[in-house]
Amino acid sequence: MRLVVATFVAAIFAAPAGAADIENVRSLDLAVRGSIPERCAMGSIGNMDFGDLNRTGLGAQARVRLDCNIPFNMSIRARNGSLAHSDLPAGQGPYSGTLPYTIGVMMPVRRPQSAVIERSFESRELRGNGRTISSEGGIAVDGLALSVSLGRPSGEAGLLAGEYGETIEITITPS
Repeated sequence: MRLVVATFVAAIFAAPAGAADIENVRSLDLAVRGSIPERCAMGSIGNMDFGDLNRTGLGAQARVRLDCNIPFNMSIRARNGSLAHSDLPAGQGPYSGTLPYTIGVMMPVRRPQSAVIERSFESRELRGNGRTISSEGGIAVDGLALSVSLGRPSGEAGLLAGEYGETIEITITPS
């Protein structure tokens, strides 16, 4: 066993491996690589229940988890473009069947400096394709704040009695 170890040690010190390859070399380029997978995820939002819609100045806020390590676009679309009466969204007689609202988005981003992107949309703007907010090259790691403020009914007598609702869809995609 000693003979094998002595032979191995002698072979290591006998001739430096590749010594001829490094004569007169003053610099060396080394390529280093790696990757980070793209991640863009948003937490859930609970339902916003305003209760009695006859009260004025109603609004609600929600803090939503948002974590995107790439620049992104956020699209916001609404089914009705207002809180709509479940059975008679066109209203009846002098009573309105819809209640407009305003949705606000406040989104902290980093690019690499911190910034805040704020947008506000009237509910009617969100019908069809809705509206899109760009992260403007930033990433989001601090969540976002959503606010919904209810407007006034367009009918001369106020709102028709019944249940009102709206579905708002928020989607994030890489930009």
